[in-house]
Order: sequence, then structure tokens, then C-alpha cells
Amino acid sequence: MNWISDWALPKISGLFKRDVPENLWHKCPACEQMIFRRDLETALHVCPHCGHHMRISAVRRLECTLDSGFSRIELPRAPADPLRFRDQRRYTDRLKEAQAKSAMDDAVAVAHGTIDGQRAVVAAFEFAFMGGSMGAGVGEAIVTAAKLAVLQDAPLIVFTASGGARMQEGAVSLMQMPRTVIATRLVKEAGLPFIVVMCDPTTGGVTASFAMLGDIHIAEPNALIGFAGARVIEQTVREKLPEGFQRAEYLLEHGILDMVVKRGEMRATLARLIGLLRTPLVEAPAEVPPPEAADDLPQEAEATPAKA
Repeated sequence: MNWISDWALPKISGLFKRDVPENLWHKCPACEQMIFRRDLETALHVCPHCGHHMRISAVRRLECTLDSGFSRIELPRAPADPLRFRDQRRYTDRLKEAQAKSAMDDAVAVAHGTIDGQRAVVAAFEFAFMGGSMGAGVGEAIVTAAKLAVLQDAPLIVFTASGGARMQEGAVSLMQMPRTVIATRLVKEAGLPFIVVMCDPTTGGVTASFAMLGDIHIAEPNALIGFAGARVIEQTVREKLPEGFQRAEYLLEHGILDMVVKRGEMRATLARLIGLLRTPLVEAPAEVPPPEAADDLPQEAEATPAKA
């Protein structure tokens, strides 16, 4: 028995052993570079090497958009399982698992506060919650956010990140498309701005409803935006789609989007847009000629008495 290897070395190793967190480093899915977790948080989950915008949670989205001191609102509870749906697992079990992982009741979080001093109501989708799918709970969240914006006389901003309708709720999910469209009408009829920020991905029923009805459409770089998948479209039209089809830059070039904004510049951009859209129009005063130009104006002819 070697006492050095069996007893002494384990004792010495135990004195210098440190617990290293497993998530200390993160690999960029685009360029595969390793990024220190703290640096990634500082960069708002944007790769410092290639600029790839990674997906972030709805709560993190609210934190980096609104000023400190914002308030999240409690959303109405929707029926948990209106169709008693079951595939490989019960729908209720899937909901409980998603709620435990995300600490959210459904796929949207709503908060109100200010953006650089400009009052706003912000709704953010959580893609990690069943793909950000739109069910009755999401519809209730968008309608509630619209009513709150009207009540507070504040613009409504929605960050979308969704795979579309939630199949486990069937027709109930499809009915959220007209409901969210009506919600946008409430905001517009009140004369308030409705701004949509499309994040990766924004597809399906969300794109086909309220997401394309904003006063201003913004997207993050390289975000996937569309209704059906590219493969389905290619099989339908039987043509090869152009490079970058359904990406934010392609849609900007073809007039679907108003601007593509990096995540680090999003907050300042939103504050500037709110300021422009909420500033009342002031009529320009009528132009008055300078005094020196008054002599150049034609003099009105003096009235002469009519001849008898």
C-alpha cells in the first residue's frame, strides 16, 4: 500500500479543491466561440465575436427595456385545459413543467413603467414557455396590456418571440388571433402608439395577427420572421427561395419592417420613437415679410371717383 498516493495526495487535493460552476462559460450557437457568462450578461446576450443575438427571457427583456422601478402586472387566469388535450403527455403536465422552469403562468409577461422617462406598457413573449405559443392565456395578456395602455394613456410595446398558435388548445387558440387584433384597435382608437419588436423567432398565428399591425415594426438582427416555414413554402410554390428569406434584413429591404435595431440600441431607439410619436404637433406661424421687403409689395390702387 502506497500511503502517499492513497492518503497524502487526496488530503492535499482536498485543501485546494474549488467548486467551479457548470455554467461559467457559454458557447455561441453561431460562431461557436466560448464566452464568459458574466461578459455575456453585460452584452445583453449578444455575442461579442460575431454579433449573434441569442434568445433571452421575457423578464430579462423587461429589465433591459424599462427603467428601474417598473411594475409587473398580474394577468387574468385562462382555462388550464379547455379541451382536456393529451398527446404523448397531458397538456396540464406540460403546462406545469413550463411554469416551473420559467417561473411564469404563461408565455407573456406584462409590465408598465418608463423608458428613459417616457411612460410605456411593455409585453414580452417567453419563447422557453412552450415555444411562446399563443393560447388563451397569451390572448388575455395582450388584451390586458392594451387596456392598461389605454387606461394609463401610454404607448404599447410588444416584444414577440413565438412559434404561433398553441395546438393543445385547438380552436380556442385560433380565436386569440381576432382577439389580439381587436386589442390593437383599442390602442389605436385611443390615439396611442403601438410598436412591435419582432425577435427570433416570430412565426405562425402571431405574425398573422397583431404582430403585423403595429404603427412601427422593428426587428432584432437576423431574426426569423414569417408565417409558414421556408421548406413548406418551397414545396408549395416549387421554387428555390432567395438567400436570407424570412430574415429581418431581407424583410427590411422589401418594406415589411421599418428598422432593424441591435439589442444594445433598442432602449434608446424606443425612447426616441415614443418621444416623436407623443409630441403634439405645433402649427407653424404664418410667414410675415421683413420690414425692408414691405416697400417692394405692390400698393393697392386708390379709388377714383366715377365720372359722371
